[in-house]
Amino acid sequence: MHADLETVSAEPAPIAPAWGAVLSLALGVFGLVTAEFLPASLLTPMAASLGVSEGLAGQAVTATSAVAMVTSLLISSATRRVDRRWVLIAFSVLLIVSNLTVAHAPGLTAVLVGRVLLGMALGGFWSMAAAIAMRLVPEALIPRALSIMFSGVSLATIAAAPLGSYFGHLLGWRQVFMLATWLSVAVLVWQWVALPRMPPRSSASLGSLLGVMRRPGMAGGMIACLLVFTGHFAFFTYLRPFLENVTGVGVNALSGILLAFGVANFVGTSLAGLALERNLRATLLAMPLLMALIGIGLLLGHASITHTVLVALWGMAFGAVPVAWTTWITRTVPDEAESGGGLIVAAVQLAITLGAAAGGAVYDRGGAPAVVAASAAALVAAVFIIVTGVRLRPASDVAIETRRE
Repeated sequence: MHADLETVSAEPAPIAPAWGAVLSLALGVFGLVTAEFLPASLLTPMAASLGVSEGLAGQAVTATSAVAMVTSLLISSATRRVDRRWVLIAFSVLLIVSNLTVAHAPGLTAVLVGRVLLGMALGGFWSMAAAIAMRLVPEALIPRALSIMFSGVSLATIAAAPLGSYFGHLLGWRQVFMLATWLSVAVLVWQWVALPRMPPRSSASLGSLLGVMRRPGMAGGMIACLLVFTGHFAFFTYLRPFLENVTGVGVNALSGILLAFGVANFVGTSLAGLALERNLRATLLAMPLLMALIGIGLLLGHASITHTVLVALWGMAFGAVPVAWTTWITRTVPDEAESGGGLIVAAVQLAITLGAAAGGAVYDRGGAPAVVAASAAALVAAVFIIVTGVRLRPASDVAIETRRE
């Protein structure tokens, strides 16, 4: 570990930002997340074509999430001697193979194989994203680079579901995955041209994950991160029944509200970089606090226009959350950014599972309003932990000082 710290501190930061390479990361995110979301908008025709129930076809989403969580924890160790440029290109190749496999799948088994490949690419990419961004731009511009990269998520959130549904009806679901394949090929070409060589910096191992978790402030930060994402995904998973049963909107209004959420989420992600460059702690605190207050507002009022505005504000606030926590990792464990990134990805994937599962249990007992209340409570708990237990000083500095003493 000592040698790794010395190596990292000795390597100069980039003088000029490589924005073309950063854009290639954003395009990669867009391709990966678009592929991840497609089954949600194509589930009915996929199930009918494959001769299975919609519930069984939905396991394509579960398979991707589960594999992504495992891959995020293992990929840094497995590729510790490989140039990061080639690792990212390999993820794009996996994405292409995944889309092709699903597009030509004769049955559900082949679909699941394709989605497993997507999970490997998705989990691997996200675990390395922060570390790669750190190597492409000067330190002061890292939040802006992460904001650009995460804008790919917001664009995919806006575009994947409606476009997938539209083209699925027009061309068939298999052709939609073929279109996603061509998108992936374009991303691969751009990455091939724009990404510089990035030799591995340290010999990451499975022990690195435990070592990172033992550092001061990491445990509190990861718990707070888990609570923020769990609160969001519980809310978002059961947003539709809340809007239908509590707000009382119809299908057309529901689509409009969800579109407003997606557009506001893109705006929030785009503005996150500027906010984080000014004050990381304030952003980490403000976003979950604002989301908790929005949840309370949703419970107090019932007017559709009020709920539309509040849901859009939630989308905008959450847009900054992934950028903020990824920035926190780059500043807290800069010498182990890949291991830290893997932990963040694993926490998010776990939060998706917890949010859906816990939210479902709460929904069965108290309905959609109870889920919103539980989400707000989780977010308030996260704010408390951020105030009392999250440190922003790089833990590597502490390790170096300890070694010197």
